[in-house]
Amino acid sequence: MNAIDRDHVFESTDGLRLYCRVFEAERATGLPVLCLPGLTRNSRDFHSLAQHLRPRRRVMTADLRGRGRSDWDPDPSHYQLPTYAADVWSLLDSLDEERVVIVGTSLGALIGMVLAASAPRRIAGVVLNDAGPEIDPKGLKRIAGYAGKLPPVASWNEAAAQARQVYGAALPDLRDAEWLQYARCGYRETAAGVPVPDMDPAIARAFDLPASPPVDMWPLYARITGVPLLVIRGALSDLLSAGTVARMLREKPDLEHIEVPNRGHTPLLNEPECLAAIDAFLDRHG
Repeated sequence: MNAIDRDHVFESTDGLRLYCRVFEAERATGLPVLCLPGLTRNSRDFHSLAQHLRPRRRVMTADLRGRGRSDWDPDPSHYQLPTYAADVWSLLDSLDEERVVIVGTSLGALIGMVLAASAPRRIAGVVLNDAGPEIDPKGLKRIAGYAGKLPPVASWNEAAAQARQVYGAALPDLRDAEWLQYARCGYRETAAGVPVPDMDPAIARAFDLPASPPVDMWPLYARITGVPLLVIRGALSDLLSAGTVARMLREKPDLEHIEVPNRGHTPLLNEPECLAAIDAFLDRHG
């Protein structure tokens, strides 16, 4: 039977219609994988990883509320970790998934930590892509400076140039065609043919709320027991420091970890080092 991709729409507990792309396995021999994107990103970031993993397992790539094909929240105060975690449980229940491996990028990694700490029986493992229990304030300030605040662009070439300006330090070796593809993952085209960031600009207001992700999440990390973790750090990251990874390892000696050269926040997960580490992690735990 040929593997298929399909759109899956489900309802959150507060009535939003949320979106997930489902890549059915060619021959399912392992647990499903759920991919969760970063703050300003969406499910399209995981297309290459999903194609890589789907020969052996179902892969689900989610649009968080306010991103991609999911509804925007009329109350921006809901753009917070507890709400995102509740949405993931609704997604898994809607797909009848009892146990999955999480691959989370940045914000998605923090959501994965919340899920692993709250219901370890349902989470077989978590891949933390360039995020952990301590967020470097420098990186957080940089993200707050552009999230929901980018000036308009008039063409896809301008969108690619804008993406290079924002993320160039983290992805220094991308070629022009790759920047255009990266922009097409993070922007959508309006009816007028103009690219715009594929997210609710009000997401940026979450940085001003008291419930925003704390810089110190070590207590949450300590509560994760019995769930294997793999942390992937970009060697140039300004959000996840090498010192934080070292402390993570001291507190959990069984933590699996790699560092990806020539990558900042965040690795794209199509790098050979990332694919090899994720494959090995899934072979052991998924």
